[in-house]
Amino acid sequence: MTLLMVIVLVILLCLAVPIGLSVAISSLLPSLMSDSFTFSGVFILRSMLGGVNQTTLLAIPLFVLSGIIMARGSVSKKLFEVFAYFIGKRTAGIPCAVIITCLFFAAISGSAPATVAAVGSMTIPFMLEMGYDKKFSVALVAVSGGLGVIIPPSIPFILYAQASGSSVSDLFLAGIIPGFLIAFILMGYSYLYCKSNGEDKKAIASVVDTLHQKSFVKVLGESVWALLTPFIILGCIYSGITSPTEAAAIAVFYSLVISMFVYKTLKVSDLWDIFVTAAKTYGPILFILAASVAFSRILTLLQVQEAVTTWISNDFTNKTIILLVFNVIVLLVGMVMDTTPAIMILTPILLPTAMIFGVDPVHFGIIMVVNLAIGFVTPPIGVNLFVASSLSMIPMMELAKKAAPIIFLFLIALLVITFVPELSLMLLSE
Repeated sequence: MTLLMVIVLVILLCLAVPIGLSVAISSLLPSLMSDSFTFSGVFILRSMLGGVNQTTLLAIPLFVLSGIIMARGSVSKKLFEVFAYFIGKRTAGIPCAVIITCLFFAAISGSAPATVAAVGSMTIPFMLEMGYDKKFSVALVAVSGGLGVIIPPSIPFILYAQASGSSVSDLFLAGIIPGFLIAFILMGYSYLYCKSNGEDKKAIASVVDTLHQKSFVKVLGESVWALLTPFIILGCIYSGITSPTEAAAIAVFYSLVISMFVYKTLKVSDLWDIFVTAAKTYGPILFILAASVAFSRILTLLQVQEAVTTWISNDFTNKTIILLVFNVIVLLVGMVMDTTPAIMILTPILLPTAMIFGVDPVHFGIIMVVNLAIGFVTPPIGVNLFVASSLSMIPMMELAKKAAPIIFLFLIALLVITFVPELSLMLLSE
């Protein structure tokens, strides 16, 4: 029955049936195939509704909305300007400024595609104006956008917390050091690339000098409200003032205030379109999430988790091999499946086995999300590549080839994060 569910799911996905609908149809198969199966269609519907009736999940649409408001309000431009002001004239200064901007915007939106869209639409033309290779510029933004699901607040962390019962706050805290590690690796690659390929120093100087003409006080004054955003969101969570869901609501109001009254880049007339865009973005996620909850409960009734645990325990006894196998599984799934169903389906299957081998649930969540972040920039799905391709009109596969060395470094970072759990758990122990 389990094999049939998987085969039908794969066939439906290959036929381009929407992911949420494919998962829902696959969940109905056992009840349709066997009258003795207790989980009927009515119970599946109840599971779908009950699975999304969680206060924690309210953080997802709120973070989506705040990210869209920040993107439309040109907050990413303010972030980039202040980083370019300080390091723009150094070797690889502009590419590093782009990566740091992705890092900060990731701490606002919680979404990788949103980070690519917001930062890329503004920084790619800047980089081209300063003489950087177009494919390098676009590929760098696409991969750096993956920080959007690792740096807190992260929507996949919220989903993993829902599937595993882990603390959202702990996952947010655990993602900080791995996120910064990956950002530093990306900056190191950018430095080596610019050293070997050279930079147009005159073009860079002309753009950066324009920023310097504003004076440090003016540039910082314009950017300080954007720079404060992640500190306000995360500060509210870790100080115990608010829950992650309440912090997400604060992010929405804060983004509205600075975009409409401080930067004055949004008008009241823009809000309806922003709310519609947010609803269209979250709607499919909600349905996928509901269907995935039902699917995971079906797998539980079919005792899939126990079967997988028994199989792995019998065939593998080494923790290192287990972690490598799990990385390969999640990485391959992330290449062909959206983040939401991947987390909701794989977590209840793989986590119990990982815990038997002594893997901390929070650490395992970091491993899963980093794998899925790599999936954002690898074909055939590669959502970040699609977004970057639409911004630049460069074919996705050409971007994937240019991004290959960066993805390789991302994989090295994944292995370090996997086998050095202290990087993820260090802040939790303090």
